[in-house]
Amino acid sequence: MASAVYILCAITSFVCALLLFRAYKENRFRLLFWCAIAFTGFTLNNILLFLDEKVVHNIDMSTIRTIPGTIAIILMVYGLIKEET
Repeated sequence: MASAVYILCAITSFVCALLLFRAYKENRFRLLFWCAIAFTGFTLNNILLFLDEKVVHNIDMSTIRTIPGTIAIILMVYGLIKEET
C-alpha cells in the first residue's frame, strides 16, 4: 500500500509541474515558473523516496532524497519574494 502512495505522490507532483509549466507558457506570469520548478523538485524528491523505501534497502538515501525537496522549497520561497517586490 505504501508503494502506491509513493507512486501516486510522484505522479501528482509531476502533473502539477506540467500544468504549472503550461500555464507559465500561456501567461508568462513568473510566479508560475518558480512554482513549476519547485514541483519538479518535489517530483524528484518523491521518486527518490520511493527508491529509498522500496527498492534500495542496503543504502541510506535520506540525505540524498532531502536535497531536491529543500532546493525546491528554497526556489519557491525565492520566487515568492522576488515576484512580490
